[in-house]
Amino acid sequence: MIIAAWIIVIVLFIIGMVGAVYPVLPGAVAIYAAYFVYGWMIGFEPFGVWFWLIQTTILVVLLIADYAVSAMGVKKFGGTKASVIGSTIGLILGPFVIPVAGLLIGPFLGAVIGELIIGTEWRQAMRAGVGALVGFFSGVVVKLLLQTLMIILFFVWVFLN
Repeated sequence: MIIAAWIIVIVLFIIGMVGAVYPVLPGAVAIYAAYFVYGWMIGFEPFGVWFWLIQTTILVVLLIADYAVSAMGVKKFGGTKASVIGSTIGLILGPFVIPVAGLLIGPFLGAVIGELIIGTEWRQAMRAGVGALVGFFSGVVVKLLLQTLMIILFFVWVFLN
């Protein structure tokens, strides 16, 4: 039972880290779910109030930052709400339409199309697309760092408590 629990926990951690880059996977939620798998299959004893407060705070920050960082990238490059919405749609649909490359092309095209729909000139629409890519990459870095922190804290709590 313990081996199965650890396998599931590690698989959820891997899914979570891949989800930091590939937005159709649950990301931080998968990492958070791993704590419950560990608790249900092995025991909740290592986890106290501080563990749950810290991990939940990181999870909430990640969920908010995921959208905020991307939107900031678009706004920084002069994009409007239309390009923020377009880049979000592109980020979600891109990987399905064009596997792998859709991660980059989707947000870029979504932002550009969003700007063009509202009548923005071509050059500014392209800038918004670049902003969407900058926001995407910035978001990935933030997610990778915070999700790595979540996993490290888990191991610290499990092995040092």
